[in-house]
Amino acid sequence: MQTSSTKRTEQTLAAIQDTGDEGHRIFTHVYEQSALAAARAADERAKSGITLGPLDGRIVSVKDLYDIAGEVTTAGSAVLKSAAPAKQDALIVQRLRQAGAVIIGKTNMTEFAFSGIGINPHYGTPGNARDVTRIPGGSSSGAGVAVARGLSEISIGSDTGGSVRIPSALNGVTGFKPTQSRVPRDGAFPLSFSLDTVGPLANNVLDCAQTDAVMSGQPLGTLPVREVRGLRIGIPRGLLFTQTDAAVQAAFEQVVAALSKAGCRVDDMQLDDWCSAPFRLQENGTLTAAEAAHIHAETLATQPNEIDPFVLARIQRGETIPAAHYVGLQRARAQLQQSLDARIADCELLMLPTVAIVAPTIESLSTADAFNQANMLVLRNTSVFNFYDLPAMSLPIRVGTGQLPVGLMVVARRHRDRDLLAMCATLQSQVESLR
Repeated sequence: MQTSSTKRTEQTLAAIQDTGDEGHRIFTHVYEQSALAAARAADERAKSGITLGPLDGRIVSVKDLYDIAGEVTTAGSAVLKSAAPAKQDALIVQRLRQAGAVIIGKTNMTEFAFSGIGINPHYGTPGNARDVTRIPGGSSSGAGVAVARGLSEISIGSDTGGSVRIPSALNGVTGFKPTQSRVPRDGAFPLSFSLDTVGPLANNVLDCAQTDAVMSGQPLGTLPVREVRGLRIGIPRGLLFTQTDAAVQAAFEQVVAALSKAGCRVDDMQLDDWCSAPFRLQENGTLTAAEAAHIHAETLATQPNEIDPFVLARIQRGETIPAAHYVGLQRARAQLQQSLDARIADCELLMLPTVAIVAPTIESLSTADAFNQANMLVLRNTSVFNFYDLPAMSLPIRVGTGQLPVGLMVVARRHRDRDLLAMCATLQSQVESLR
C-alpha cells in the first residue's frame, strides 16, 4: 500500500531539515505549511475515491526562476532579492497545483541560469548528490540534487543549453527537455527567448511523462509500449565524442552493445557538419548571450558588480554582438534545422553521452579558465539539441555504489515528444538490467 501523501511530505520535510546547511544550498525556500495542507487535501480526496490525476499528492519542487505568488523570484541572483513579490504563480505551477501536486519548495540554481556547472556564490552551491565536493551540474542544480537525495519526488527545471539534462546526468536521475513550444514559459524568468524550455527531473521516465503532460496541458493517456527490437538508433560519432572520460565512454558502449544484442538497429551517423555548426556560427557571439544582455540591460548598467563574475562575463559578451550577426544567426539556425530534420528523417532516435565527463570537484573550477573550459565541455553535447530544438532525455546509465553517475542522452525528432518518452520508458528498463 502506498504511503499517504501527508506521511511522505512529513518525511521529506524532516529529511530536508536533517541535511542542515546543505539543505539551504539545495532549497532557497521550503513551503512547510502549504505543502502539508496540500498533502492532507490529496489524502482526503483519496479517501473519497477522488483523484486529480497521477500527480495528485506527489511531492514536487520548482526551480527558483518560476514565480510563486507572494514570493520574490530571485533566479539565483542577489540582485533580485529586493524585487517585488510575484503576483501570481507561473502557469506551470498553476497547472501542477490544479493536478494536486504538493509544492514543497524552490530549488537553488546558477545565477540567471547561465552555466552548466551549478556554482552559486550568493546562495551557496549544492554538493553533488553522490559526492558533495563535486559539482551538481547546472543550471538546475538544486533540482537534480533534490531528486537524487529523495528531497522531492519530481523537480521542475529549465533547459536552455542542457540545464535539465546536465544535473540529471551528473546526479544519476532522469531529465526531459521537450520541444520548446510544448510547455508555456509564462511566469518564468528568462535567459534566452529563443532557447529556454521547461522540463522535469525525476527518478524515472513515467514520472517525467506524467509531469510533462500536466505542464503542457496535454492529455496523458498511456504511453504506448515500444519494443526495443527494431528501434532505429543513430550515434553521431565525431565531435560530440571527443574529450570524453574513459568511464563515460565505457558506460555508453556497454549500453550500445546491449541494445544491439536486443535487436536495435544501431548505426554510426556522420553528423559533424550539423553538430559543429552551432559552435562555428556562434564563435563571435551566441544567441543566449545576446538575449541575456537585452534581458539584463538595466542590471548591467547599474549593478554589474553584484553578479557572479563568471556569469557576468558571459552576459557582457552579448553587449558586443552586432544586430546583423544576431539576425544572420537566427536565419542560419532555421535553415540548419530543416536540413538536419531531413538528414535524420529515417532515424527514430539519436543516442550519445549526455555529458562527456563525470562531475569534477567544485574546488578544481575556482579559476575563470578552469571554470570556462569545464563549462564549455559540460554544455557541449546538450546545447547542440537546444540549437536544433529537438526533444531530448537523459537516462542514468551508471549509478552503482562508489561510482560517479553517467547519463545517456536520447534525442528524437521535433514534436515527437511523446514518442521519445515512450521509447525512453522501454530503453530505461533495458538499461536498468545492466546495473
